[in-house]
Amino acid sequence: MLSVAEKTKILLKRQGMTIAQLADKLNISRQNLSNKLTRNNFDEKDIKTIAEAINCDVDIVFTDKTTGEII
Repeated sequence: MLSVAEKTKILLKRQGMTIAQLADKLNISRQNLSNKLTRNNFDEKDIKTIAEAINCDVDIVFTDKTTGEII
């Protein structure tokens, strides 16, 4: 399964957008965004804000590892 950072980088590449451009849209420094991507350190608000900035929908789901059931 891809991390949030990996998915973000894929979507940026598809849209021809750089990390610096995304950081500008998010009103944060490029270094701050790069650090978050390196550490894969995002809270739910970050994920939703990034998705909106790159014109994507995001769904967060929980899946029971024992049964495979999506909760």
